[in-house]
Amino acid sequence: MEKKTTKKPTKKSVSLTPSPFLKDLVEARSPSGFESEVHRVLDSYVAPKVDAYEKDTMGNRLSSINEKGAPVVMLAGHMDELGLMVHYVDDKGFVYFDVIGGHDMTLISGRRVTILAEKGPITGVTGKRAVHLMTPEDRKKVPERHQMWVDIGVSSKKEALALVSIGDPIVYNVGFESLRNNIVVGRAFDDKAGCYVVNEVLCRLAKQKKALAAKVVSVSTVQEEIGVRGAIPTAYAVKPDVGIAIDVTHATDHPDCDNHKFGEVKLGKGPVISRGANINPIVFKRLKDCADKLKIPYQVEGAPGVTGTDARAIQIARKGVAAALISIPLRYMHTPCEMVHLEDLENTIKLLTEFILSLKRTDTFTW
Repeated sequence: MEKKTTKKPTKKSVSLTPSPFLKDLVEARSPSGFESEVHRVLDSYVAPKVDAYEKDTMGNRLSSINEKGAPVVMLAGHMDELGLMVHYVDDKGFVYFDVIGGHDMTLISGRRVTILAEKGPITGVTGKRAVHLMTPEDRKKVPERHQMWVDIGVSSKKEALALVSIGDPIVYNVGFESLRNNIVVGRAFDDKAGCYVVNEVLCRLAKQKKALAAKVVSVSTVQEEIGVRGAIPTAYAVKPDVGIAIDVTHATDHPDCDNHKFGEVKLGKGPVISRGANINPIVFKRLKDCADKLKIPYQVEGAPGVTGTDARAIQIARKGVAAALISIPLRYMHTPCEMVHLEDLENTIKLLTEFILSLKRTDTFTW
């Protein structure tokens, strides 16, 4: 008689609908130092739902609830992104640029871009010498910045400067799009994903303040891509007992990533909790315990030194802060089209919400 085996049912992913808030954040163009489009999104979505909503001279946005609570928890996600900047216009009207943040120079040419000019956005194309006109040796070289330009379809310097000005920021003309299996792509999930998470956590906690001991401040920081600059004054101003940065990390589950070199982080397998010198061990353990309690999938990433995130500034503010870093797995970082998984975003929100609700006024994080 043939023996029948019963297969255990596999857990199916629930199809998630992208939040309009997330989509609007990603669509907002915000190179470091030029974050005003994100300001408008945050002013619209977040300000009406929180107890206090503040702006500062750098352009940071600080949203808080439960003002008299303790301990004070700061969540930080940066709103700025990579960009380019108008650097020089030649006699024929071709626009040369400098870079804002860390670019892969092999990816810049052949892209539609938008120059955020004072009189209104100007569409252009990044150009360089075509491969057909290169020698075999030239084809092996990465183009230098001065060997590329933006073509805005004009024929003179005068005509170009009537449209754009030196110092105008430039972004890739790429928007938000859903693929399949809860995977979405866009221009700047680094770190619109984190900016979305910190504000969504606050808005959800605002609905259950009776269960909340802590004061919670969600900070949408500026200028992270050029040196975690926005986190420095805000960590000083907020005076947090606990500070958690939410950023992205490299998903290493694609064909050209050797796990022996880069570790193992997978898209769709949950938030990544960092462990190392930049991370308070008590906060790290509490985050893991909260994930285990709710059966939230999570991954751990070793961070032997300072991290390249807002957590590095938060940890050393004032007398020192119990810092942590939660990262969202992301493929193709610092390219014109980054990829994240919606379940990772939702599970990060759930983890942070549970962590904050677990805090008591008497909790301390010295060790």
